[in-house]
Amino acid sequence: MSQTYRRKLKTLVGASSVISAANDSQPGVGITRAIELAKIAEREKITGLFTADLLQADPAGLAGTTGTQDPLIALAALSQVTSHIGLIATVSTSWLHPYNLARQVGTLDHISGGRAGWNAVTSSVGEENFGESQLPPPQERYARATEFIEVMNALYDANERAAVQRTASGGIKLDHTKLHPINYRGDYFQVAGPLNVPPPPQRRPVQFQAGQSEAGVTLGARYAEVIYTSQPTFEAAQTFVADVQQRARRFGREHNPPLIMNSFHAIIGDSDADVARRLRDKHERINYEQGRLRVADMLGGEVDLRDLPLGQPLPAAFIPELAQVHRRQGRAAIFRGYALEGLTLRQLIIKAEETGHWFVAGTPETLADAIEQRYRAGVLDVISLHGLGQPGQQDLLLNGLLPELRRRQLIDTDYVGNDFRSSLELAELTEK
Repeated sequence: MSQTYRRKLKTLVGASSVISAANDSQPGVGITRAIELAKIAEREKITGLFTADLLQADPAGLAGTTGTQDPLIALAALSQVTSHIGLIATVSTSWLHPYNLARQVGTLDHISGGRAGWNAVTSSVGEENFGESQLPPPQERYARATEFIEVMNALYDANERAAVQRTASGGIKLDHTKLHPINYRGDYFQVAGPLNVPPPPQRRPVQFQAGQSEAGVTLGARYAEVIYTSQPTFEAAQTFVADVQQRARRFGREHNPPLIMNSFHAIIGDSDADVARRLRDKHERINYEQGRLRVADMLGGEVDLRDLPLGQPLPAAFIPELAQVHRRQGRAAIFRGYALEGLTLRQLIIKAEETGHWFVAGTPETLADAIEQRYRAGVLDVISLHGLGQPGQQDLLLNGLLPELRRRQLIDTDYVGNDFRSSLELAELTEK
């Protein structure tokens, strides 16, 4: 690939929940809706479907902290009604085992024809469901994540493509001599191998990584093919990407640094007046008492903001030092910065609606300007767009923002290659 070539901006949307609700008219409504939206996304040439996951039913009731479906099963279902779109499952390196996950993600790659990706997170919640009385400290979680990724890569790389052949009768013949052990011995995992799933079509399903603490950025710079980060401002994005690229060079990745992915939270309106109305309506719907809990969660979960006045900044005693934060250090850094700027609690609650992500309210042209700025500056390679499946926003996404991005020749108008790795235009893996 020419070094002067600039790939088009790659696009993701969230995969809709396949779960049926108690008030649905009949069972199966969830999967029917998820299939419909997945087909729309593929028709629009969206690069991939992304699933988040949290292994906890949050007792505080904070929106967005309760996982509602297993990502791999949901994506396996959607793989059978799509043919080109990538399928990215968020998975926990703290609570899962790499051998099992290598089998599951490898199987997803097989049944989708080479469209699987996995997003490695170290998890900020859920320890109570996996035999832990408290969340392990970040350093331990990232040390485990490092070994987890090393095991996954070793398992995928060890087996030979020719290990499995189709017989004349249509069955599968496995050559055990082409499946190789890895004999991995680490502090957290001891895995002999070989992986008993044949080499996936992509060999390695595409590896995403989310985490923007010090340890998280180092892990992503070393191993990730796509780094998922928040970066609410253009200046923060520039600083972050420069840091990632510098670290990637130290790991010998000067020619294939990770792609940078941002989640783009937006309110789309068809005029400035419509945007102002939508933004006003959004703010009027905020539950400020629940918002106090959410801001506390953004700051690491160890502060109690229930009795503080909404119209005043946080007292210094309520702003944690990052070294004391064990959950979502990267997110805590963003909200700590907001608090140190003197934002009032009310303003922090409004910011917390987007959980620290990049947020823009505007017309399709305004949003496209913000996206183009980051893309042209080289700090945005993959963008997760919101609005699909949302009444009042889907039409403006499909008939406003996406056409404007195409008019500016920023995004693909068709799929590239035959698998997800090709669609992202990642560097080819070196054959082992």
